[in-house]
Amino acid sequence: MEQVLLITGASRGIGAATARLAGQRGWRVVVNYQSRAEEAQAVVAHVVASGSEAVAIQADVSNEAGVLALFEQTRQHFGRLDGLVNNAGVVDQVAKLQDMDSARLERMLRINVLGPMLCAREAVRRMSRHSGGQGGVIVNIGSAASRIGSAAQYVDYAASKGAIDTFTLGLAREVAAEGIRVNAVRPGIIDTDIHASGGQPDKARDSATGIPLLRAGRAEEVAQAVLWLLSEEASYTTGAILDVSGGR
Repeated sequence: MEQVLLITGASRGIGAATARLAGQRGWRVVVNYQSRAEEAQAVVAHVVASGSEAVAIQADVSNEAGVLALFEQTRQHFGRLDGLVNNAGVVDQVAKLQDMDSARLERMLRINVLGPMLCAREAVRRMSRHSGGQGGVIVNIGSAASRIGSAAQYVDYAASKGAIDTFTLGLAREVAAEGIRVNAVRPGIIDTDIHASGGQPDKARDSATGIPLLRAGRAEEVAQAVLWLLSEEASYTTGAILDVSGGR
């Protein structure tokens, strides 16, 4: 039976690229989205056109009720789960910490940290061999910002992604004996529209000279790293954090 992959925040950017590539490689794909229904359906159509199956499921993964509903609908549609890509995440407007209010900080942590942890929890409950599952793989999407700190831009985002690094390492050790591998991919500057939401729509282009490879990355390049970690080619890889950052 073809394996089932759930990707959060998969209506655009890295999530959408990962969904499309996963479909081409035979995964059945759950395309999670929060509000971009039309774009999510376009990703589903692409996966179906590649010869696989896909479904779009709306859910806000920053709260527990949304996460529980997402995983239940996945079970109802496909009957199993073999992989999770924790991709949903946000940045905010460029600012210094002294100018950030608590609402911004709470939103950042709920979406970028609490959401992935809740999704991973539900994935483990379903995939763990100790609970009757068949094992599986979790890939968390972090950021090179966790190494750099993003001073005077968005230290809150960088800190949230630092939490993902630590969470990846700890969970990998916690569930390895249960047949679940856990890894992370840390993209650098990738040419997607996430930068516009941070008030820097030209960030990918403007940052090129500061990247050793002299260009921003493409969402498809990150997706290729994610699919490798999901594959049997990475069967002895867990607790790894893979930088896809052009050398930065």
